[in-house]
Amino acid sequence: MFYVFISIFCSVLVSILLKVAKRYEVNMVQAILVNYVVAASACLFIFNPSLNFPTESLFGTYALLGVLLPTIFIILAISVNKSGIVRTDIAQRLSLLIPLLAAFLLFGEHISNQKLIAIAVGIVAVLLSIPWKTDQSNAKLSWLYPLLVFIGMGIIDVFFKQLATLSEIPFTTSLFWVFILALFVSLILLAYNRWMKKEHLKLKNMIFGMVLGAFNFGNILFYLKAHKALSTQPSIVFTSMNIGVIALGSLVGLWLFKEKLSRLNYIGIGLAVIAIVLISLA
Repeated sequence: MFYVFISIFCSVLVSILLKVAKRYEVNMVQAILVNYVVAASACLFIFNPSLNFPTESLFGTYALLGVLLPTIFIILAISVNKSGIVRTDIAQRLSLLIPLLAAFLLFGEHISNQKLIAIAVGIVAVLLSIPWKTDQSNAKLSWLYPLLVFIGMGIIDVFFKQLATLSEIPFTTSLFWVFILALFVSLILLAYNRWMKKEHLKLKNMIFGMVLGAFNFGNILFYLKAHKALSTQPSIVFTSMNIGVIALGSLVGLWLFKEKLSRLNYIGIGLAVIAIVLISLA
């Protein structure tokens, strides 16, 4: 469980970094670029993946993930700042409902009553957790960002699960090449901002990106280690990780950043925990 706790800690730290980024006027495109430099480098030295591109037939999947990862990362940063850590973490964790639905609708997996109930509870949890009502201090359409995080992370999870099922290609090799393509997309975004907005590289953005990349990769590394250490009990890793992130993220958001939640939002948090437990048991 030590690996699970470290993974939870890294995941919540990423949310905290995204929250304080606006306060210190961090350029997220530059930070995300460096983040993927760190992630790809760490993946290369720790997992020793193949440097030969696996197969041309997977290029479309790798490319889609390469585009989605930096795009959703930017939306994630906006969501944390506009809608709060609590709601964003819930949306991110409950995005697992999308690959669950995909397993039934696209891959022909058998659907049980318990899984249907878990999906229904999860959808209600997302809807209740989102800040539908906004005041003068909140940005308009702040409900949109957690919703986009929910959808975007869910789609990413579907494609990662597809790559994880490939027996002929190690998942860490796929992960490395996805990071490389995400880095390439981030470079395009950086070049666009440099050309159109005349933005210059700044040291604080580079340092922020290095710290962000370290914790982002730490989250992935220790999550994989936890699954390896508890290979016969994946539901424990899955449940502990998701509930832990929601619980710790909620405490940080409420106590450290004084985020305000409605009664419905609190009900949404409770339902999110129930949904994750139901999905894990199923």
